[in-house]
Amino acid sequence: MTVTGAPKDRYNAVWLVFFTLGLGTLLPWNFFMTATMYFTSRLQDPVTADDASFNDTVVVATPSPDGTVVDTRSVLQAKFNNVMTLCAMLPLLAFTCLNSFLLWVPQKLRIMGSLAVILVVFMVTAILVKVQIDPLPFFVVTMIKIVIINSFGAILQGSLFGIAGTLPASYTTPIMSGQGLAGTFAAFAMICAIASGSELNDSAFGYFITACAVILIAIMSYVLLPKLEFFQYYSNKGDEENKLDLIKKGSTSESRPLSSSSPEPQQKASMLGIFKKIWVMAVCVCFAFTITIGTFPAVTVDVKSTIAEGGAWEKYFIPVCCFLFFNLFDWAGRSLTAVCSWPGKDSKLLPGLLLARIIFVPLFMLCNVQPRNNLPVYFHHDAWFIVFMIFFAFSNGYLASLCMCFGPKKVPPHEAETAGAIMAFFLSLGLAFGAALSFLTRGIV
Repeated sequence: MTVTGAPKDRYNAVWLVFFTLGLGTLLPWNFFMTATMYFTSRLQDPVTADDASFNDTVVVATPSPDGTVVDTRSVLQAKFNNVMTLCAMLPLLAFTCLNSFLLWVPQKLRIMGSLAVILVVFMVTAILVKVQIDPLPFFVVTMIKIVIINSFGAILQGSLFGIAGTLPASYTTPIMSGQGLAGTFAAFAMICAIASGSELNDSAFGYFITACAVILIAIMSYVLLPKLEFFQYYSNKGDEENKLDLIKKGSTSESRPLSSSSPEPQQKASMLGIFKKIWVMAVCVCFAFTITIGTFPAVTVDVKSTIAEGGAWEKYFIPVCCFLFFNLFDWAGRSLTAVCSWPGKDSKLLPGLLLARIIFVPLFMLCNVQPRNNLPVYFHHDAWFIVFMIFFAFSNGYLASLCMCFGPKKVPPHEAETAGAIMAFFLSLGLAFGAALSFLTRGIV
C-alpha cells in the first residue's frame, strides 16, 4: 500500500524498471539452459558438430538390434547437465548468503557491477560460438562461465529484492514477474528453434546476442531508476527513518543512568533478529522451490506422450507441455500478486497451501515418466500431465511471490533491505534443496 502523501509512480515507470531488472536477472541463465544442445554438440566429435541442427542433435541414444538403448554420448556430454547444475546451484547459494554481508558495498556497485560482469560473460560466449575449441577446454570454460553468471546473478537478485523491500509491497511483484517472463521467453525460443530446423551454431549465437541486448536494457533501466520521483521519495524516506532511529538511540542513551549495565533496547537488530521476524515467510519460500525444483524438470522432462505415436506432437510435447506451460503459468501466478494478495501475510492458510503442494510430487511420478523401474503409471493420458503442470506452475508463481512480497513487510523499513536479502538467500536455498531432492524423486520412479 502506498503511503499517503507519496508521489505517484507516473506511467508505472518504477514498476517497469523493476520488471526489466527482474527479466535481466534470469533471462541470461534461461537462455544458457535453453542452449544446452549447443553446448553438448561442442563436446562431441567435431566431424558432425558443425552441421548439427536442433532437430538432429536431440538424439543422443540409438536402439541396438536387440531393442536395448545404446548411449552414444561422450563422457563430457553425459556429465554436462549434472556438472552444470552443480556449478550453478553451489555459487548461487554461496553468494546469495554472502550478499547479506555485502550490504556495506554501495548498492549501485553491486547491481551495475553484476550486470556488467554478466554482460561480458555473454559477449565472450557469443564470440566463442565462432571459435573452434577442443571439447575438454570448452567444457572447462563453459563451467567457469556458469559459476560466474550464477555468482553475480545471486548478488544482483539479492540486491534487487533488498531495494524492492524499501518500496510498497507490490514492487516485489515486477521482479518475480520479470523472472517468470524470462523462462517463458526462453521456452518460446526453444520451440521456434525446433520448428525452424536452423543450424545450432546460428541459433546459439542469436540466443547470446539477445541476452546481451536484454542486459544492456536492464543497465539503462537501472541508470534511470534514481531519477524517478517515486523511487527518490521512498529512498529518502528510508534514510530519514534511519537518522531518526539513530537520534532515538542517542536520546535513550543520554537519558539512561551511567551506572546502568543493561543492554540498549534500541540496539540495531542483528541478522538473527530480523530472521526471527520473517522466518515463516523465509521457510515457506524455501519449501516452495524445494518442491518445484525437486520435480521440475528432473521428473517432468521424462514424461512421454501417449497419444503422439511418433507424429509432430511427440517432438513438441515436452517443449510445450513441460517448459512453455510451466514458465507461462508460473509467470501468470507471479503477475497476479500485483492485483491480489490473498491470503494475507499473517494468515496460516499461506503456509498450509504451500505444504499442500507436496501432492504434485507423487502425481508427476505416476504420470508416464520413461524409463521407469519401480512405480506403475496411473495417469496415462497427456491431459493429466497438462492439468497437473498448469496448477503446479501457477501455485508456485503465485504463492512464492506472496512470500517474497510479505517477508520485507514484516520488519521496519530500515531493516527491509536486509530482510529482502535473507528472503533471496532462502529462495536460493530452496533451489539447492530441490536440486538434491530431484535425484531422489527421479530415482524412485
